[in-house]
Amino acid sequence: MSSRTGCLICGAPLHYFQQERELECVLCHRKFPANASCEAGHFVCDECHARRGLEVIREACLQSTSHDPITLMQEIMENPFLYMHGPEHHVLVGAVLLTAYHNCGGELDLPQALSTMEERGKQIPGGVCGFCGCCGAAVSTGIFVSIATGATPLAAESWGLANSMTGKALERIGALGGPRCCKRDSFTAALAAVEFAREHLGVTMEVPEEVVCTFSRENAQCLGRRCPYNRANHK
Repeated sequence: MSSRTGCLICGAPLHYFQQERELECVLCHRKFPANASCEAGHFVCDECHARRGLEVIREACLQSTSHDPITLMQEIMENPFLYMHGPEHHVLVGAVLLTAYHNCGGELDLPQALSTMEERGKQIPGGVCGFCGCCGAAVSTGIFVSIATGATPLAAESWGLANSMTGKALERIGALGGPRCCKRDSFTAALAAVEFAREHLGVTMEVPEEVVCTFSRENAQCLGRRCPYNRANHK
């Protein structure tokens, strides 16, 4: 694989379709309904795209003693198997939140929680932000709250908390506007979740005084100064 952005096979930009097409993954050779391929025609399924990144996320979270989900997230993002964009972020956000929540005294079985986070997060398809209007980073915060509170479809208070969390994260992501940036959306969703956990779950996690993105050069669609995490906006 040749790129952390664009096509994982050749590095070419991705082309999105308005209507799904059945395409064969160039890595596992299975066929899937797809909404994007690169300009050269390569298609990599979500499972192949995220597999190595999910291994990195789980290992880093299990070893971490951090109280700060943002710093942990940034450290994991530096790994070459965490690409600029991709469905691995739908697991990453909730995983670092669960880790910091646990390390700050939140009661949960972290290995089990991370496994559940991975299974649920993997169900959120790539491109869902634009095609369904529901960014996977925001949904990942809802999964975090669901796991932390033991929510189910028949729960009362925890059901409401999980949905409220997703809504708050989506509102903040939407306010920044597009096009998508998995880094920007992940930072925004996790910051919203830290506030939510303090207010509603009684657990105070730590965050940096400033969140500064180091990935803007990898993102051809970077918002530049319109992004609150862009280096140009920080001393």
